[in-house]
Amino acid sequence: MTKMIKTFALANALALSLSACGSTGSSLGGLGSPYGLVRAGQTVNVGSGAMSVTSPREWNRQGGFSFTDVRWVEDWTLNGPYLDGITFVTALPDNKRLIWQEYKADRQVPRFRSTMTAPEVASLLETLFRVEGGSVEFRTLGLAPRTFLGANGFQLDFEHLDGDEVWRKGRAVGAVIDGRLYLVMLDAARAHYYAQALPDYEAIVRSAARRR
Repeated sequence: MTKMIKTFALANALALSLSACGSTGSSLGGLGSPYGLVRAGQTVNVGSGAMSVTSPREWNRQGGFSFTDVRWVEDWTLNGPYLDGITFVTALPDNKRLIWQEYKADRQVPRFRSTMTAPEVASLLETLFRVEGGSVEFRTLGLAPRTFLGANGFQLDFEHLDGDEVWRKGRAVGAVIDGRLYLVMLDAARAHYYAQALPDYEAIVRSAARRR
């Protein structure tokens, strides 16, 4: 997740190099690449393996982990993480964070609690973007009930302005099931890239299934 919301300098370089290939779903793979290809129609287990999704076209899957990643979270991108990304949260347990942080970090991202309501999860995501993503403005556009993975969940729509002066727009669909957080989140540059990725995102959300 931090690759999508924090490492803007690296992501910008990736985006520039991939500007011509995003609409075709070309892979970021290659020698030394941190990404692998998810093919159209392929069903894969994401994050901790507690959830599977089917990709409607080729997407690029983050491979391996950085020291800030946690095993319940996985990121995909179509055009490079500076421009768009989908984050999967798969059965995040009680008292765990969406990212790894130093114990003495000045600004802490709250831990997920199994009793959290939809507004509290929305607040957690906003804090994540402000603390780790450097968002200087965050707007909640809507928060409504939505069924996810067969459970009573929620849909959060939002937009945020980051330190790089780019407005981004997002949607998160999730649910707390058996005390664990399951969530799929789209976050993309508001101009063009959000609308481009939204149909794929919705197809992926509809395809999501729990794995026991």
